[in-house]
Amino acid sequence: MGLLDGKVAIITGGSRGIGKAIAMLFAEEGANIAFTDLKADENFSTVEKELNALGVKAKGYTSNAANFDDCQNTVEHIVKDFGRVDALINNAGITQDNLLMRMTEQQWDAVITVNLKSIFNMTKAVQRTMLKQRFGSIVNMSSVVGVGGNAGQSNYSASKAGMIGFTKSIAKELGSRNVRCNAIAPGFIVTEMTAQLPQDVVEGWYEKIPLKRGGTPEEVAKTALFFASDLSSYVSGQVLTVCGAMQT
Repeated sequence: MGLLDGKVAIITGGSRGIGKAIAMLFAEEGANIAFTDLKADENFSTVEKELNALGVKAKGYTSNAANFDDCQNTVEHIVKDFGRVDALINNAGITQDNLLMRMTEQQWDAVITVNLKSIFNMTKAVQRTMLKQRFGSIVNMSSVVGVGGNAGQSNYSASKAGMIGFTKSIAKELGSRNVRCNAIAPGFIVTEMTAQLPQDVVEGWYEKIPLKRGGTPEEVAKTALFFASDLSSYVSGQVLTVCGAMQT
């Protein structure tokens, strides 16, 4: 018997990296999975097949989390297909790093829109269903740079810090209806994106981390499982860093 048997989870950006790891773990724990991504590429199709092979109901949806109407329509389709929504994992995000003196307005707007507006869009879209159910868990994927900042990432840091304020506010707004909202703040996680970094840069990061290694998407997924399941039934409005003690 899994921790999420019979539950329905929506995971944005669910076809790769941390999003995929969350989708796979949730499915292994018995959840039916609706995941979204911008386009239905090979990863998208493969993940959908892998999830269904685990014996749960799973379906991918092409959707732009940064577009309000698109999110409303996508969630309507998900509720029609699955009947309910028990967990929302706001995972979609991008980076466009630059020093402030070189950062363009486009770079600022793109990161704020995709990372921050998207959680407003998706949370707004699932709110009515969760309130009607009097049950739900919303998990927002922030970052340690949203807690401590980072040079060259003012747009990304601002978007992830904004997520934390949003998380705490929504926890207070929706708590009376048994809807919880928490945030995860990952540190240096080994993904396809970090795999493109030069080895000396990676080693430099590892030296700053007390555990002397990067985290894995699966380790972040376990934290999402805690927040989405009844293991955290009295935990709301919190931010949990998953960073090997890099941010303490």
